[in-house]
Amino acid sequence: MNSYSLRGLNWFNALSAGATPVEGLPASLKVADGVLGDQPVRFIAVVADPDNRFVRARNGEVGLLEGWGLAKGVDEVIAADVDKPHKRAVIAIVDVPSQAYGRREEALGIHQALAGAADSYARARLAGHAVIGLLVGKAMSGAFLAHGYQANRLIALRDPGVMVHAMGKASAARVTLRSVEELEALAASVPPMAYDIDSYASLGLLWETLSVEQIEQPTAADLTRVTECLNQAIGDVATHGRDLSSRLGADNRAASSKVRQLLRAQW
Repeated sequence: MNSYSLRGLNWFNALSAGATPVEGLPASLKVADGVLGDQPVRFIAVVADPDNRFVRARNGEVGLLEGWGLAKGVDEVIAADVDKPHKRAVIAIVDVPSQAYGRREEALGIHQALAGAADSYARARLAGHAVIGLLVGKAMSGAFLAHGYQANRLIALRDPGVMVHAMGKASAARVTLRSVEELEALAASVPPMAYDIDSYASLGLLWETLSVEQIEQPTAADLTRVTECLNQAIGDVATHGRDLSSRLGADNRAASSKVRQLLRAQW
């Protein structure tokens, strides 16, 4: 049995069926150009590569090759569509357990690789591309910041295996000098400390959540439902703009909204 998740790969394969694969990228990146409804899109997923030359990035983590590869995959879309009135949408399929932790990664500048990926996604969004993040598994730490978090709209599938956080539970427990059980008890009353999708949604960061029948291997009905939601998200970006202001409306982000209001007034 695999020790790594296949959710991202399975959803990529389902959504990109019939699309044209993009070559010249690491094996841990799946990229394809296709159509979603009548909208041309580029699908992008980070997947596990057991043969990755960087051993810390063999289970779906976002490491050096993945960070720079994501940047390349998104930059190609920006450059190819620069003079087109209708920009391709970018669908980031997110199932990433963490960034790659390792001495080689640190020495070779993983911070720059992941920043490059985040920058490319942000520039695509600002250039008029609808960037949609589809969370089908874990969206953890720097990996999510590099792949998905810069999206105009975030959609999460409802499942206990879909989690968003700055770090894994064991790591968070060590940093906060608590046991995992104590951390989970704290998370019950402090939404930003929790891992479940409902707590994350209460922060106002998700555009939509969806229930599916088989999250590990989507059914035809699952694929239809998710495809419709992705198309609606692309349309919502076209209607309401490409900024991230929609993330600040939730009650649990009231302080964030207030700080931004005061900063604008003082600036």
